[in-house]
Amino acid sequence: MKVRIEDSCTACGLCVDTCPDVFEMGDEIAEVIVDNVPPELEETAQQAVDECPVEAIVAE
Repeated sequence: MKVRIEDSCTACGLCVDTCPDVFEMGDEIAEVIVDNVPPELEETAQQAVDECPVEAIVAE
């Protein structure tokens, strides 16, 4: 699983709170800090995708 953050991110921090091993806050928006989401983190990464209030996280 791969994830990416689109420019529509509002930097609310929900993804970082949900899955800090995959996401961190950048200067203006959240950032993905792994190339591929490890299998043991896929569930929480998907939760971040599903709960993003502006649907700025895309799972691929």
